[in-house]
Amino acid sequence: MFGRVEQVEHLSPHMIRVVLGGDGLADFTPSPWTDSYVNAYFLPPGATYTVPFDVDATRALPVAQRPRSRRYTVRHWDPERRQLSIDFVVHGDTGVAGPWAEAARPGDVLQINRPAGSYAPDPDADWHLMIGDESALPAIAASLTHVPTGKPVYVVAEVDGPADELSLVSPGDLHVSWLHRDANPGTNDLALQALDKLDRLPGRVQAFVHGEAVVNRALRKHLLVDWKLPREALSVSPYWRRTFTDESWRVIKRDWLHEVEQDA
Repeated sequence: MFGRVEQVEHLSPHMIRVVLGGDGLADFTPSPWTDSYVNAYFLPPGATYTVPFDVDATRALPVAQRPRSRRYTVRHWDPERRQLSIDFVVHGDTGVAGPWAEAARPGDVLQINRPAGSYAPDPDADWHLMIGDESALPAIAASLTHVPTGKPVYVVAEVDGPADELSLVSPGDLHVSWLHRDANPGTNDLALQALDKLDRLPGRVQAFVHGEAVVNRALRKHLLVDWKLPREALSVSPYWRRTFTDESWRVIKRDWLHEVEQDA
């Protein structure tokens, strides 16, 4: 399936929202998960095929001619307008998806697959903890809207600076801590420091920790070992890894995840 760009909105210096619509989304069915994501397919320069195309058929092409697949969170699905909103992190001409979003204009098309996911706020949890960087903000923002009314929810969000802070809302009792990398150059444990300072509430917590791989690994170990959380209370996903391209990260990701499992 595919969507046609209907609107492009700059949410911050490094976040762009692209709203897709059109008949190509006629079969789109949302998943029950709040971290729901789609695989988006970006055509390489000089591609001899156009959207929509057969993804399986492109696997027979030389590597340089295949579409680049990237996972992106379903930030919002409007069933009445049948519009799909996806928020893209952009850093100039770095990467594949960011430059596409930066250049996107109404009428452009983007091919996606059906959404999948694995996390949603547990209504029976006593409180919620969500930690992530820019890459996780769309999933955090979508998840916050499903926290039960009045239920405590704490968000620790790491971004470059104040201009990258986004408006986060929830029916829950929301507490947000923004961490700024620009004010702490060379520091890679801002989120872990913030977690150390967080007053842990009584009762059962459900934690969502997504974003950069090395940061996630340290947070995961802290929550499992020091907080003694049961594994089923923790959702962890390393979306990316610092100094690695998406392709090079995919090559080692499975082995990395195996190593992480040995931590705790």
